[in-house]
Amino acid sequence: MGTDLNAPLGQNRKTRSSKAEKSGLTFGRLSLGVCALALIGVSVWTILKPTGLILPPEPQIVADAAQPGEKAATEPDSTKLKQQKTSGGLSGAHVEETLTDNGSIVTKFSPKQRDGDGPAFIEVGRTKGQDPRLATFPNDDLLEDSPEGRLPITGPDGLRPMDQYARPWSGARGIRIAIVVGGLGLSQTGTQNALRQLSPDVTMAFAATGNSLQRWMQEARRTGHEILLQVPFEPFDYPDNNPGPHTLRVGLDAKKNLSELHISLAQITNYTGIMNFLGGRFLSDADALEPVMRDIGRRGLLFLDDSTSAQTLTGTLAGTIGVPHGFADMVVDDQIDRTAILKKLDELERIARRNGGAIGVASAFDESVAAISQWMDEASTRGIEFVGVSALVKDPQPQ
Repeated sequence: MGTDLNAPLGQNRKTRSSKAEKSGLTFGRLSLGVCALALIGVSVWTILKPTGLILPPEPQIVADAAQPGEKAATEPDSTKLKQQKTSGGLSGAHVEETLTDNGSIVTKFSPKQRDGDGPAFIEVGRTKGQDPRLATFPNDDLLEDSPEGRLPITGPDGLRPMDQYARPWSGARGIRIAIVVGGLGLSQTGTQNALRQLSPDVTMAFAATGNSLQRWMQEARRTGHEILLQVPFEPFDYPDNNPGPHTLRVGLDAKKNLSELHISLAQITNYTGIMNFLGGRFLSDADALEPVMRDIGRRGLLFLDDSTSAQTLTGTLAGTIGVPHGFADMVVDDQIDRTAILKKLDELERIARRNGGAIGVASAFDESVAAISQWMDEASTRGIEFVGVSALVKDPQPQ
């Protein structure tokens, strides 16, 4: 037949070339072999000489110098040999190995001089603020003993309580507002409510005539508040309007007024300064006020005037004597109404945006605390930074 359809399957096929059958080495097998040899060679070379590593210099053998009058030995004593070697340039360490009599090696590490290319130690100057873990404890270097008790004082190195106990802030140039809530310690429930609700950015002012002040001071500091001490000063309608015991009065001599001041100052510690409690008459009398302002400045404290007296001389005397001093821009709760307080706080924000900063004061009424807490939550979203009052007072010794 003309076809092979009837031929058995697989028969009568053409046979392969005898040349192909005889050669078992193909191009693909040859390439695979070359790659395997190259890989083995690279691995061996990497193990024997790692890329990027610089072999350390051989240790130098240094013999101890001969003592005066002695002849140096031609061969160094093996028990006194020292191997000097320096580690890699990134470590900056100098390593000295000493071979002892018993054959052990003692290694000594010490820093070596840098050539300027490595890391450097930077000495940072004194910064404001206190370690939060120690905020409830006073710095003993900033206290002195007196007949009235322990009083704040500038430290031997010039550190002031105003700096030590200040609440840290960013230092950025922006809109800053300080809120001071006073009258703390006069009402136990009011004080507790203020400490529970108000942000740590609020400065707390404790009345020197209050109760349990040490306890409340520690609680305020523990939660991050900067604090002031409110000292009672004589108002125009004294004694009908009496700020309480140890009020500083125009009719007293300077020695007696300073004693009354020191009794107040000794009630607590860890405050950055004092704030007046009433005091329209006393703050307007230069003869009575000047010795008090000098004592406050000498102790490294700031003075915050609540601006309730139009005749106050605190700013004039503070500028002359060199006392850190500030004025409140507004009393935000002259009306004890939540809506009215919120409007005052909005006005305080406008003042801060115009001047770069503003100080608002209030008392620890429930309505005031609630309104301030609500408003601060909202205002913080508008690019305002809330700071301790020490950040906004005029300081004759800028840090």
